[in-house]
Amino acid sequence: MSRQPLPIGIQTFREIREGNYCYVDKTADAQALAQQGKAYFLSRPRRFGKSLFVDTLKELFEGNEALFRGLHIHDQWDWSQRHPVILLDFAAGVLQSRAELDRRIRQLLKDNALRLGIDSDGQDTDIPGCFADLIRQAHGQSGQRAVVLIDEYDKPILDNIEHPERAAELREGLKNLYSVLKAEDAHLRFVFLTGVSKFSRVSLFSGLNQLRDITLSAPFATICGYTQQDLETTFAEHLAGVDWDELRRWYNGYGFLGEPVYNPYDILLFISDGHSFRNYWFETGSPSFLIKLFQQRRYFL
Repeated sequence: MSRQPLPIGIQTFREIREGNYCYVDKTADAQALAQQGKAYFLSRPRRFGKSLFVDTLKELFEGNEALFRGLHIHDQWDWSQRHPVILLDFAAGVLQSRAELDRRIRQLLKDNALRLGIDSDGQDTDIPGCFADLIRQAHGQSGQRAVVLIDEYDKPILDNIEHPERAAELREGLKNLYSVLKAEDAHLRFVFLTGVSKFSRVSLFSGLNQLRDITLSAPFATICGYTQQDLETTFAEHLAGVDWDELRRWYNGYGFLGEPVYNPYDILLFISDGHSFRNYWFETGSPSFLIKLFQQRRYFL
C-alpha cells in the first residue's frame, strides 16, 4: 500500500481531501469556534496553515458535507444549514498605494458577488457601501446570515512597513473596509480574520468590540501547526526511523500558550527531502517586514 501524498504547497481543503493527501484534522477547532462565538482574530507566522484553515471554514459553512466524511466534525454539524461565504484574501501581489488597494478590494467584492450569484454593480458606490450591500444581499438571497473570512488582513500594510506614510494610507483603506463588519452584525453568522501581525483594535478594527483574539488562547494553541501526536499518527509512515529527539530539537519550538507545535512547512519538506535537517521554514517563510525594521532602526540583536 502506497503512502498518502504530502500536501506541499496546497492550501485548498477540497484538493487535499479529494486527492487523499495527508491531512491533520483541525475540524474540532472549527466546531468550537462556530459554537462558542461569532467573530475571531488569529495571528500566526507565515506558512503555518492559516490559509488552509480559512479554506476549511469556507467549505464547512457552505455545507460541503462529502469533504468532511471521516473527520471529527462530520457527525457534529448541521449540514442542512448552508451559509453564503464572502472570502477576502490579500495574499496576492504587493499593493503600493491607496488607489491600488481600493481597486483590489472592489475586485474581491465583485468576485464574491459573482460566485454567490449576486447582481452587484457598485462602481458608483463607496467601498463600505459595496461591502455592506454584498453582505445584506447574501443574507437576503440565501435566507442564511453571511460568513466573512479575511485572510492576510494586514499584508498590504506589512508590504509597505518601511514607508510609514504609505503604510498609514493603506491602513486607513483597510479600516474603511473592516468597519462594515460591526455595522452589518445582524446579517453575519461568523467572522474570521487572520494575519501575521496584531494591530491594535483602535487603529484597524475601530468599534469591532466583539472580535475575540485567539492568538494566545490556550484552547486554540494547536489550531495551526502539527502536534507530536499528529506526527506519530498522520505522518507515521513518512517518519518511520526518524530520530524523534532530534526532530523535536529542530522543529518543535513554537508555542502559543499551550501545547507546542511543529511548523508544517518544515515537517513536509523534511520528509520530502529524505529526513535531511535544515531550516526550511526560515529560508523562505521568515517575516521580511521584521528584517526591514531591524535594518531600518538598527536594532541590537
